[in-house]
Amino acid sequence: MEAVIQEEATGCGIAASAALAGVSYAAAQRNANALGIYAADTALWSETEHVRKLLREFGISVSPKETPFESWGRLPDKALMAIKWRMKRGKPFWHWVVFFREGGQAMVLDSKKALKSNIRQDFGRIKPQWYIEVTN
Repeated sequence: MEAVIQEEATGCGIAASAALAGVSYAAAQRNANALGIYAADTALWSETEHVRKLLREFGISVSPKETPFESWGRLPDKALMAIKWRMKRGKPFWHWVVFFREGGQAMVLDSKKALKSNIRQDFGRIKPQWYIEVTN
């Protein structure tokens, strides 16, 4: 799985979906826009339905629930994670990232453009709130 860099400041949900689908940001953005999903819509990073809808479009199945994060070792082999979770004017916001294990190695794909490396293993610095298991 490859990291996809978000091309819009608020495009982390689109970029995470692109990484899971194995497509470019532009391709995921076109699909999202065709579904009425836009990076500027705060629902993309304060609700889960937009990302779930985009993933369904790509044929990716996810758990119907959000599971509270307990530990890195208890995560499934592939998950969409909410990090940098916070409340703003009574509404939750977060940054979407992808967690996966490959060849026994655990990694987080973070789409943030400013990072030195978008493949992260600095798990002590990443503070997940919850995750959605990716089932295929």
